[in-house]
Amino acid sequence: MALFLDSSRIDVKLIDGSDALPLPGRSISPGTPLWQIVPTHDDHGRPLADLMMLIPGLRNRPQQVINNTLANLRTALVPYREVVFVHLDLKLNILWISLTFRPGIVLDLAAAVRRRVPEALLVAHQQDSALRPSR
Repeated sequence: MALFLDSSRIDVKLIDGSDALPLPGRSISPGTPLWQIVPTHDDHGRPLADLMMLIPGLRNRPQQVINNTLANLRTALVPYREVVFVHLDLKLNILWISLTFRPGIVLDLAAAVRRRVPEALLVAHQQDSALRPSR
């Protein structure tokens, strides 16, 4: 199961593997590696920033708790226009977010997620400095 946020409609969809992603020209099937579905550049060719968060034990929680977590993630992410792609892997309890770069956005977004889903832990993110345009 995966969670995808379509920022053009500000909609969250649960994908069971048979549906098309809300991204043009992309589809997913169970077990599709992230590197095959995650966008790496925006419409202008600039690289996207990424972050990964762990939500320990989410897959073992009752369905209502999972649904509440999804609603909380949506609430946390929708205000950020920079969010381009969201993937929640319940098998691994991993949340992946790709977003348009601006200084400090990765840590701001991680903090917003943690305010709504306190058990979420920032595992990895692409350094903001690596995405800064050269002077």
